[in-house]
Amino acid sequence: MNQPAHRPRRASRHPYVSEAHEGKPAFEWAVAGAVAVCAILAVTGQMIWAVSLLSLTSIVTATLRLVLKTKSPWKIRSVGFDCFFGFSFGIGLMIAYMVLIMF
Repeated sequence: MNQPAHRPRRASRHPYVSEAHEGKPAFEWAVAGAVAVCAILAVTGQMIWAVSLLSLTSIVTATLRLVLKTKSPWKIRSVGFDCFFGFSFGIGLMIAYMVLIMF
């Protein structure tokens, strides 16, 4: 019987998913803290401050990722992915909030 040919081993291009290659836990906890403060502000009726803080947090994390690249304390996926979604969320959230309060 023919045995299947073994595939040659190649260098792995699989993205890292271990903690050693992810962002810094202290920074991630700071972001989580900012999100918790946003939730408290929203529950207490301070929507403009909650939206502003959440948008600012998103834009700051995206800017850090863009400037620091691999040394950034904020890593989710690739630099492009992190920046696109960080800036899009931050700017989009502010635009959506402004549109909702105008109408």
